[in-house]
Amino acid sequence: MKRWFGGGTPWIWLTASSISFSLIALAAVFILLAGQSARYLWPQPLWSFSYNDRQGSPRQLIGELYSEQPLSPQQRKAVGITLPPQETVSRYLVKTGMREVYGQSFQTLLSTDVAQRERASALLALRRTVNGMAYGYLDGMTEDGQPLVAGNPAAALQQRIAQVQTLMGRAQDIRLKSMVRINQQFDALRLEEHQRRQENRLDSRTQARLRAERIELERQFDALNQQLVSLNSEINRTTLLLRDADGRKHEIPVKLIEAAWYPNTMTTVQKVAHAWQTLVSMMARFSPDNSGPGQLFPAIFGTILMVILMSIIVMPLGVVAAVYLHEYADNNGLTRWVRIAVANLAGVPSIVYGVFGLGFFVYLVGGTLDSLFYSASLPNPTFGTPGLLWASLTLALLTLPVVIVATEEGLSRIPASIRHGSLALGATRAETLWHVVLPMAVPAMMTGLILAVARAAGETAPLMLVGVVKSVPALPVDDLFPYLHLERKFMHLGFQIYDLAFQSPDVEASRPLVYATALLLVLIVVVLNLSAIGIRHVLREKYRAMSL
Repeated sequence: MKRWFGGGTPWIWLTASSISFSLIALAAVFILLAGQSARYLWPQPLWSFSYNDRQGSPRQLIGELYSEQPLSPQQRKAVGITLPPQETVSRYLVKTGMREVYGQSFQTLLSTDVAQRERASALLALRRTVNGMAYGYLDGMTEDGQPLVAGNPAAALQQRIAQVQTLMGRAQDIRLKSMVRINQQFDALRLEEHQRRQENRLDSRTQARLRAERIELERQFDALNQQLVSLNSEINRTTLLLRDADGRKHEIPVKLIEAAWYPNTMTTVQKVAHAWQTLVSMMARFSPDNSGPGQLFPAIFGTILMVILMSIIVMPLGVVAAVYLHEYADNNGLTRWVRIAVANLAGVPSIVYGVFGLGFFVYLVGGTLDSLFYSASLPNPTFGTPGLLWASLTLALLTLPVVIVATEEGLSRIPASIRHGSLALGATRAETLWHVVLPMAVPAMMTGLILAVARAAGETAPLMLVGVVKSVPALPVDDLFPYLHLERKFMHLGFQIYDLAFQSPDVEASRPLVYATALLLVLIVVVLNLSAIGIRHVLREKYRAMSL
């Protein structure tokens, strides 16, 4: 036994067991997230329940059978059920949707109260941008209040949904691109007039030119507004009539419908196609007009853009600080104190960085920039408000200790003989650092970047103070000058998860989407880390010969 312990075999097994447990836990997380996400993507069958309520009156209910739970004897007694123990009693959790009608998206039924349940082929499922799902029977459509006659109502509904979404896309382009461009030109004219008036250069010819340009912009704006009114009128024409289980008809504007399908008649191939279309729409669609919780593209875009900007900011700062501490600073009490402070900063709660970013970056730096360069726009702030730039700087400050520590560790592993050999061959200290030391330390720098990306991509608390919001009217990158708008607010997957899980008016119905968003965030972090690991591997192989 002593020889067995002395040979190190137990530690090998312990290490292997730890790695195996970590891999199993990681696989379990992915399986859990993927399995729970499938309920949002995969069409679920719809059931029509015939049951008796507590007063014994017959009722009808339509929805998804979300879960079925057998009742224990104690639970039977609590609900007043007296049946022989060998007979099973279950509680059905039915997702009924129509939150504006029922007040909630779920209803509970006891199997003893259910007289009949069936999967009718005519049951229709609607995914809406507001109030969640809706289930029932298609009872036709109306245009301008008049019944719309169609030979195939289901096909007509799909066609009309596609038409309305196309019209909404055109209206969105007019409002977010053409009108925004004209508003920018209005602002440019206003700022030019203000600047010339302050400099006493506003002569009659300039006033006439500014007035003419303003009149032309107003004409263009009025023309676009007329187009927008016409498009909105066409968008609002069509209404769907949905009949629920009790025979009541509900009017649902088609513009609020993201997708419609008949799950009980779909084949496996059709379900796969539906799941794929839902996934593509979730990851690629951006429509501020119908900003439903299933639109994750703005959050994906904001997360990746913020991480890239944070990496661009934190890497030079972290590398320069590490190089100074290791290569130039004396090993005295002050340097040791700085190293201790850097290590301790890595353990500071992230919300503290958010408070600092709000006070220093937003109010102090941003307010100063507004007063110096954007005084004509005040009191409306330009940079003196939370935005993408301040969020990236805050996270760069949060992850800076990680990059410094990792880079300094890499510099310490480079043998001193390599530095001495370079200096002996006539290279200066700066040339040695730039051409020999830093290339060999690049893998360690990339390790610091990997750790920084992994932490920054999942942070939520500080972002809530310095720029992240629930929904945005426009992305931080567009085709309008200067193309990258660092002052704009943005969306983030971490905040999206928090909002859906804790701030949603229908938390239980949003749970599958929460898992889908969490899975997407994990995959993005994995992809970013794998990219950095690949770069590190290439650089490590490139400079391996230099360390021999």
